[in-house]
Amino acid sequence: MKVRILKHDLNESIQHVSKAISSRTTIPILTGIKLDVNFQGMTLTASDTDISIQAFIPAEDQEKQIVQVERPGSVVLPAKFFVEIIKKLPSSEIEMEVQDGFQTFIRSGSTDIQMVGLDPEEFPVLPSIEENQVISIPGDLLKNMIRQTVFSISTNETSPILSGVLWNLADNQFKFVATDRHRLASRIAGLDDAEGVRFSNIVIAGKTLNELSKIIPDQNTRVEIVVADNQVLFKIDRVLFYTRILDGTYPDTSKIIPTTYKTELILDTKKLSDSIDRAYLLSREEKTNIVRLQTMEDGTIEISSSSSELGKVTEQLDVAHFSGDPLRISFNSKYMLDVLKVVESEQLHIGFTGAMSPIIIKPVDDSQSLYLILPYRTTN
Repeated sequence: MKVRILKHDLNESIQHVSKAISSRTTIPILTGIKLDVNFQGMTLTASDTDISIQAFIPAEDQEKQIVQVERPGSVVLPAKFFVEIIKKLPSSEIEMEVQDGFQTFIRSGSTDIQMVGLDPEEFPVLPSIEENQVISIPGDLLKNMIRQTVFSISTNETSPILSGVLWNLADNQFKFVATDRHRLASRIAGLDDAEGVRFSNIVIAGKTLNELSKIIPDQNTRVEIVVADNQVLFKIDRVLFYTRILDGTYPDTSKIIPTTYKTELILDTKKLSDSIDRAYLLSREEKTNIVRLQTMEDGTIEISSSSSELGKVTEQLDVAHFSGDPLRISFNSKYMLDVLKVVESEQLHIGFTGAMSPIIIKPVDDSQSLYLILPYRTTN
């Protein structure tokens, strides 16, 4: 293999695929990035068996020569060193040559590097996926749906299925749900071109979705999603992102969401967020994160937290609307702040069905998002 390539394009593709490299792998070949070069361009692949990412760099793009191929071929290069060294090369063009025994020479400006490559034949083959169930979604919408749900996944390894986000699609309604049994986040989006496509119990690891999010460009790119038996493939521009679907059945969460409330509040999102943030500082010192919310007779609410060593924070908040029974409830302030960070609405509707029942939070101008937090039982 002998090739010349523009540093910027190579580096960008390396940054994408390196997200699939795991530091914990015991399989030597998976610590590397596979390079395949033919006259169409260069393909880079990385995998940790759970996710695989492939990026293609075309020989030409908009009449600009990116890859000049003298001799096609393949090699696997150790990712740790390869990722860092390409970033630091001095010239905008890089020459790469693979010789006998996969010895690889990289030249850029006056820099010469020799690397020990690995046999590309040992690299695992990417899964072949039947493209029967395919949907297309705007990239910014997909990123938002991930951001507004993934924080509620479980980090407890005893229930692996809850470390993922549940996906269901029916009647053009695409729904994400995440829960760790103490809180829940759900988000629905209507898709225009998902006619006839249906799937349920597709659970994708939260950490995988976070990595996927980093690859989706901010400008309006469409992402194609292909759902198969045990794999999902995302196509983003010239990047292919494969991930395994988590094994197991996700619990039915629909039964725990109340539809009627005994107490209802409408509050300013920013003011509530600032108030809980201040109370959280004290509750964090106690390592409980417990903050109390109490409705007052004058129609305001009181937010408070206390620490046996430091003291107490109490503040009054005006509400835009209050109806129902008086209430005193305790909850995890960090969970509430996680919700308030991702809500884009200026006002929130919060519904309560009693001091020990789930708290339901909905953005006022977004009927497609719902958040649930279980309250704490406190002695006083």
